[in-house]
Amino acid sequence: MLTLDHVTKTYRAGAFGGGSVTAVDRVSFTAAPGEVVSLIGESGSGKSTIGRMILGLTGVSSGTLTLDGQRVRPGKDFYRRVQGVFQDPFSCYNPVFRADRVFDLVRRAYHPGVPDKEWADRVEKAVRDVRLDPAQVLGRYPHQLSGGQLQRLLIARALLLDLSFLVADEITSMLDASTRIDVLNLLAGLKERGLGVLYITHDLALGTYLAEKTVVLRRGRIVERGDTHKLFGNPLHPYTRTLLAAVPRLNQPWDPPQPVESCAFHEAGPPATTDLYETEPDHFVACAQLPDCGRTPA
Repeated sequence: MLTLDHVTKTYRAGAFGGGSVTAVDRVSFTAAPGEVVSLIGESGSGKSTIGRMILGLTGVSSGTLTLDGQRVRPGKDFYRRVQGVFQDPFSCYNPVFRADRVFDLVRRAYHPGVPDKEWADRVEKAVRDVRLDPAQVLGRYPHQLSGGQLQRLLIARALLLDLSFLVADEITSMLDASTRIDVLNLLAGLKERGLGVLYITHDLALGTYLAEKTVVLRRGRIVERGDTHKLFGNPLHPYTRTLLAAVPRLNQPWDPPQPVESCAFHEAGPPATTDLYETEPDHFVACAQLPDCGRTPA
């Protein structure tokens, strides 16, 4: 179980670092093995910062991150169990080396004693597990492969470890529609094998495709979270409703969404508290009583 408890990230700001900017503000949620959690919000809402903190690429300013009850400490043992795949697959490869060098790096760091034949068999199985033909992708340079193939090779690399959790940060945003579905179906298959996935996206349709739980971020804070079907079937926070209204519909003219009815918190900016209220089982919202929450905003 991956647990975030009031996790906050603050950056220094200003010419001399005298100010500060809070990118993530007291965020709390959990992700269990075999569960996909979708993290949704507009650009700048703090989604990728959360992913980077989980992976140890960015430090936590306050709050705690734990994996199976143990505080997260990035290192070899941690990265055996937790890996990330990012938006731009091309940036993860050195163009002067063949793409499958990413497997050699895993072998050197984590499996130096595995014989050549056994390692080759493991790599071939991992590549087939992500629905690629080893004969078509192994030994090729990055520019000879598509973005979807490179993305799946990165997932195959993660499968060569004792992986229990994958952070997937906008991994389908650079792919065409058919390849996008292939990658999402691949994540669904990994979920069935017991792998936990944090799926970071700004695309609501993709977020609902395979996630059991959804977390909606606005300005670094959670405004709504819970069971995906409950959250999108009955969105309660004004921001969630605005996001849904912004999704284009096929065969319908698209107009920019109009502001929906809002509570005092929404009109005045970020709320004075990060408290979430459970309005029904496994459905939490930052403003429980809309449109008039009756509380004093910040």
